[in-house]
Amino acid sequence: MTSKKSFAEKVIEFNHSLNYPGKLPAGFGVLNPYLDNPETMEVMKKFYMKFYHDNRTRKFIIGINPSRHGAGITGVPFTDTKRLDQVCGIKMKSAYTHEVSSVFIYDMIKSYGGAMSFYKKFYVNSPFPLAIVRKAKNNEWLNANYYDDNKLFECVKDFMIESLQKHINLGLDTTEVFILGKRNADYINKLNKEQKLFDKLTVLEHPRFIQQYKLRDKKLFIDKYLLAFNKTDADS
Repeated sequence: MTSKKSFAEKVIEFNHSLNYPGKLPAGFGVLNPYLDNPETMEVMKKFYMKFYHDNRTRKFIIGINPSRHGAGITGVPFTDTKRLDQVCGIKMKSAYTHEVSSVFIYDMIKSYGGAMSFYKKFYVNSPFPLAIVRKAKNNEWLNANYYDDNKLFECVKDFMIESLQKHINLGLDTTEVFILGKRNADYINKLNKEQKLFDKLTVLEHPRFIQQYKLRDKKLFIDKYLLAFNKTDADS
């Protein structure tokens, strides 16, 4: 008789099999960090075995898609190498990154009670769990969001639905999900109306938006996140 896989083992299996087989419009590309850097797979495994090696049911926090300097390097959503090392205790030797959204997320996690407490309750990922890039006029590759181009969204839509369903099957509570970014929420809401994935969508401002445009009010936004999350704790 085989033993039941832990949440961590299921996430690792999901990440290990990640592959985008679909088409993309001209000028866009997809980066798979697990193929680009062997150490990414190793640090990702360490992270999930440290914080998710159990069978708890967790709430889902939905981002957009990984950035090149966050999960695009570490394999861990909203986590650059600096916070992976200093907060999570997992050092990455082959890269050093600083990612704006990661700063807000880990300041919020600290206010929540720390990484161990936070990750016991919440799972963070994206409907498109690989990094998307677009080619600029100078031929440099820049971060892109799945909703930046209507043709891009149509190309990745089915893959996003499949990914969301796979995330849910890891062991997530679908009664309420937290969506980061208002434009992201508009698209997730469309998918949810079609697929009936989640009962309630709670929208929070995206960490990058807060860090770039609302830094003076950062504490207020952290409090808004905590209020939403702590209400969830109280209701559970």
